[in-house]
Amino acid sequence: MTVSSVISSWRNALERAFLWRSQLSIAGSLLLCIAGAAFTGLFAQLSIRLPFGPVPITGQVFAVLLAGALLGRNCGAGSQIIYVAAGAAGLPWFAGGTAGGVLGVSGGYLIGFVPAAWMVGHFAERGSAARGVFGQALLMMGAVAVIYLFGAVQFAIVMRTGFAATVAGAVFPFIGIDVIKALCAASLALALLPKKSFAHTNSPTDA
Repeated sequence: MTVSSVISSWRNALERAFLWRSQLSIAGSLLLCIAGAAFTGLFAQLSIRLPFGPVPITGQVFAVLLAGALLGRNCGAGSQIIYVAAGAAGLPWFAGGTAGGVLGVSGGYLIGFVPAAWMVGHFAERGSAARGVFGQALLMMGAVAVIYLFGAVQFAIVMRTGFAATVAGAVFPFIGIDVIKALCAASLALALLPKKSFAHTNSPTDA
């Protein structure tokens, strides 16, 4: 078996997997959303409390970005809706095994997971540019910016901080590590996403 045949087989397997995903029923899509939520909850346990602020560093952002890329816009966003709603209801799978707190200082980041996952999934499904190195990295960075926007707004409201203090407390401490997470998620997405676009992936109306 040659290297080219192995690569071809791998690409064919990926296309079959994503075609299967695009043809799931509503029940199947719901199960996929629950799996994505559990994946995010697992990575949320990779949590580091910072001595100078109330918002921890977690593995959630990586999971959110990858869920959006691999599950598509609807299931990607759906997985984060389930994740946030279940955590808010008391399931202890937020950072450090906590629950609730969606209205607290770090709740905006959680809410931002939903549009961020949708954004990644949307462009991963429809945009050929998102299947290139630069396009995928730019997409992931843009999704991180969306999370920051939601997180910073709620941080400012809860902490009653101005623009400079909000950026210093809610954005700046996380940029370096989140760039690494975004690049790691982009690399995995590039390796796993098929070259073929599945534009109607995970649309309930297509089930």
